[in-house]
Amino acid sequence: MIADVITISPEIQSGTPVFAGTRVPIKILFDYLKGGDTIGEFLNDFPSVRREQVEQLLDFVEH
Repeated sequence: MIADVITISPEIQSGTPVFAGTRVPIKILFDYLKGGDTIGEFLNDFPSVRREQVEQLLDFVEH
């Protein structure tokens, strides 16, 4: 369920979509991937995000 992956709340990052349970904006993942970085590099830099969240988000975006 996408609600397990993304949180949108005016109280967290002014309503920017973030990974659930974190303050990490979703956009940062896509910036990393567009820049040629791997999911592993993203997860190393943002350890509060779980690999499962990234995989679920990417699966959701693909469909």
